[in-house]
Amino acid sequence: MKKIVILALLLTVGFLSFATLADASTVRVKGYVKPSTGKYVAPHYKTSPNKTKIDNYSTKGNYNPHSGKKGTVKAYKY
Repeated sequence: MKKIVILALLLTVGFLSFATLADASTVRVKGYVKPSTGKYVAPHYKTSPNKTKIDNYSTKGNYNPHSGKKGTVKAYKY
């Protein structure tokens, strides 16, 4: 019984650590008014800026965990 409790505790800690790391690549964008059109853009989440396109929420094969939408953009043009 003691081994099961320890295993459950380790799995829980591991899961929480992974969830924290996965969420670290997310940036929250505050709502704003777009100056060029005057339209309001609602608050949303996006991936952290970097030099690759393959880990963006909008890239094919990925999905946005906050909205549940699948990516539709090709990562690289051939």
